[in-house]
Amino acid sequence: MALRSKDLFDDSSMSFGDHLEELRYYLIRALLGVILVSIFTLIFGNKLVALVRSPIDRALIRHGLGEHRIDDLGDDSFIERFVSWTTSLTEGKKKTEEELEEEATGIPRANARLNGPQIDVQIPQADLLNALHKADPGKFPTPVGTSSTDPKAKPAEITLRIRAPEFSIFREVVKKTNRPVTLNVQEAFLTYVKVALVSGVVLSSPWIFFNAWMFVASGLYPHERKFVYLYGSLSLVLFLIGAVFCFYVVFPFILEFLLSFNAWLDVQPQIRLSEWVSFAVFLPLMFGISFQLPLVMVFLNRLNIFTETVYREQRRMAILVIAGLSMILTPSDPASMLLMMFPLIFLYEFGIYLCKLNPAANPFEREGELST
Repeated sequence: MALRSKDLFDDSSMSFGDHLEELRYYLIRALLGVILVSIFTLIFGNKLVALVRSPIDRALIRHGLGEHRIDDLGDDSFIERFVSWTTSLTEGKKKTEEELEEEATGIPRANARLNGPQIDVQIPQADLLNALHKADPGKFPTPVGTSSTDPKAKPAEITLRIRAPEFSIFREVVKKTNRPVTLNVQEAFLTYVKVALVSGVVLSSPWIFFNAWMFVASGLYPHERKFVYLYGSLSLVLFLIGAVFCFYVVFPFILEFLLSFNAWLDVQPQIRLSEWVSFAVFLPLMFGISFQLPLVMVFLNRLNIFTETVYREQRRMAILVIAGLSMILTPSDPASMLLMMFPLIFLYEFGIYLCKLNPAANPFEREGELST
């Protein structure tokens, strides 16, 4: 009596409908996890927006285009801010014209009059005395002995301290001008929600992958699960390395390069918040995906499409392809392209090393052994 070959579904007693029901169960669990984490990120979204803004804020400060603190979005959560909004609306208290002006400028007028900021102006003593003499010769005589005979001597200076409330207003206007801007009423709110929801999906991704694995693992052989454990963990590590590398290493170089062009062309940059958030989310994602290159090489090697020898022989062509992909996946500046290309070249060599450690089996050799 011929023995039946072991099949994947020999011990399975679940019907197609049962599999769909199990899929629905794990999908609902994953969705509930995303909703719970997204609620948490919506409450503390101001911290996440400050984190996303931090690279561009630091770059603006380095170029002298910003003076505010990077974490100046406040410590109050969305719930606390929402309560203050609803309280002010329900009270129905009308503000005076002076109070509205104070809110618009961000500076209380009384405080500005008494404790307004001051500026120190340094004027050469000789120039000041000459100017006073010209203004009122009778009161201020002709200055004598104010100039030094030594040409290398530094002229004496007088420091004038000027205090005026307008300086506070000017300073606040400069600060607001150098901050990221929004071009319509709803843009700030939609950007806040976008950052919170994307962060919710990212933070809940381990729970999503766990539920997906619980559904898929029951249909895999033990040796297949071993490969998933190994390469799945490596894929996660490579993705995180790529995203973190982009956020903390690539962004400073890119922003330094791009903002220097604004200074070179004597252009005042006005950073739009929504566009920066999209850029700050897209580029780390591209770096994380591109850092999966070694796993793609191992996968193609296991399928006997490319071998380790082919990878070594076609290294020059691979570098050319990597340069082209780096140019497409990054902004149109050489700094970001090179910062993606060089790590990918290193990862290409790492992929060759992985293929050497785990060479693919030759199916024709296996057929020869069975025939003999």
